[in-house]
Parts: sequence; structure tokens; C-alpha cells
Amino acid sequence: MPNRLQSHCETSLDAMKLASDGPRPPTSENSEQFNQLQNLFDKSFKAARIGIWECTLPDETITWTDTVYELFGLEPRSPLTRAATVALYTPESRRKLTEVRNAAIRDGEGFTLDAQINSATGDLRWIRITAIVERQDGIPVRLFGMKQDITAEKTLFEQLRILAETDAVTGLASRAKFESMLDEVVASGASARKALLLIDLDSFKAVNDRLGHQAGDDCLREAARRISQAVPNATLIARLGGDEFAVIHDYGSVNDLEHVCQRVVDKLEWWVGSSANKFKVSASIGAAMILPGIAAKDIFAEADKALYAVKAAGKNGFRLLPISDPIADVA
Repeated sequence: MPNRLQSHCETSLDAMKLASDGPRPPTSENSEQFNQLQNLFDKSFKAARIGIWECTLPDETITWTDTVYELFGLEPRSPLTRAATVALYTPESRRKLTEVRNAAIRDGEGFTLDAQINSATGDLRWIRITAIVERQDGIPVRLFGMKQDITAEKTLFEQLRILAETDAVTGLASRAKFESMLDEVVASGASARKALLLIDLDSFKAVNDRLGHQAGDDCLREAARRISQAVPNATLIARLGGDEFAVIHDYGSVNDLEHVCQRVVDKLEWWVGSSANKFKVSASIGAAMILPGIAAKDIFAEADKALYAVKAAGKNGFRLLPISDPIADVA
């Protein structure tokens, strides 16, 4: 850790400790300036929900400023034990904290960790821990640093992630989520065989043009519902845009895959509108096996080629282009 950061944290810790003991009468101009700066520092840290902590080694005596107590839902200046406070971390965060803390003590390097805690008052919070290791004659004697409440930051990030990964009209996965998942499945080389189905709604343009965009959106939502019913065990169902959908699904054999495709075709056949403005919606599907050694873009291209073959042949059906897979036909 840079010496300047260590010096800043040490000064911050000392100042916050002094603040917790109550105000002192100024004895000189310097002490008055120090008290003013200390007051400004205290207010700034409280506004940012940042507290200072230290843990002496090897006895693991803990010292916190009031803000850290508040983050953990504990009464300020109440007795602390490390075992009790670590128990407030969620299991995964506790595991990560143990890992980085042990490494810091062993190597003398500080760390930063975002961890989740269940506070003593029952609130689930995210905190960012910054730690520095102090050593004397090469032996670690103290860990100290800052803890900051980042719950709002994490919540906002999660909301943005969900928005980015969810199609606003249908509630299915977005194209971005689909591309990420397809890349992940291809890279994993999973033992379970999976296939990609590309689905295009037939007659959707007529629904949109003749019945309006609201009817078009309703049609897309209904298609999403029907696909979900047809393939409830799919790895992923996504809307790629317009009237295009994609499904990633396990299969045991070519026959299994064909049955999956046929279920979707059968389910995506219904009437939209009424009387003179009544349109039959159906679906064309192109499928490709996700095989080891084949890039995601090539798998997508194969499924897309199969989809166009279905459309050229009259729509309302599916096609699986032949791919060399020595075990694909084994049931």
C-alpha cells in the first residue's frame, strides 16, 4: 500500500478516536484548526456513510467508530468480538473475507472487498471494506482501514443489470443476455448437449400494420407466454428484437430436439384479432446443435440458415440443418 494512503488512514483513525471522546477546549491556534478540520472530517465521513476500524494482532481486539456500529446495526461503543461481527456476514462474503484477510496478513498487502452483511437489526447491507496491514519487524501487528455503506450503489447496479438483461415488452431475456449466455454455454463445453432454436413469428408484420402497435406488443407477449409453456425446462428464452426469439435447450438425441421444435411450432399457432381483421400467427424455427469446437457466431449462423430454409419452404415449421456429430443420433 502507498505510504500516503497508510498515513491518511492512520490520521483518520486517530482523529475519529479523538472525536469519540468528546470535544476538547482549544489550547492554541493549531489545536483550534485541528478541531475544525476534525469536525469537517467527521461530518464528511458520516455523510458518505464511511467509518474507521482497526483490529490488533494477534489478540484480534476490534475498535470501530460510531458509523461502523451503525452499519452493523449495533449500539455505538458496545463491546465487540471479532467472532460475533464476522458471524453477521453472509456465508459467501464471510468466505471471501477470510480468504483475502489471511492473504493480507501473510503477504503484508492490503485489500478492498465488497461484502454483504445481515445487520443485527435484520437489514441486508453491502459494505466496502478497505484494509491496510501494519507490520513491525516483518510481523503483522494491526489491520486497519475503512468500511463504507454501498447498499444504494449495489441496488442501483442490480437494477441496471436487470434492465439490461430483460426485454421490456415480453419480460424474457434480452438479446444482450442471450449473447452472453450463448458465449458462456459454448465456452463451458458442458457435457449435456444443448441446441439453439431461432424463432420467427409468421404474419407478425400484418398484425402490427393492420391492428396497431399495441396489438403487436400484445402478440409478442402472448408468443413469449406460449414459448415458455412449450419449453418450461429451457436453459434460456430470449427475445432478440422485432418478432425474433431464441431458445437454448438441452437435447438427448436428434429426435428429442425435433420434438422440442415441434412443440414450439404447435404452441405458436393461434388467431389474433376478430372478424375482418383476423390473422393467423404461426412460427418458423431454425435449429442448430451447440457442439464443442464451433464458435457461437457459427452456431447462430447455422440456426439462421435453417430458419430461412423454413421460410423459403412455406413457413410454419422447423428445420435442423445436418451437422456432423458422431453421438447426436444416439438416444
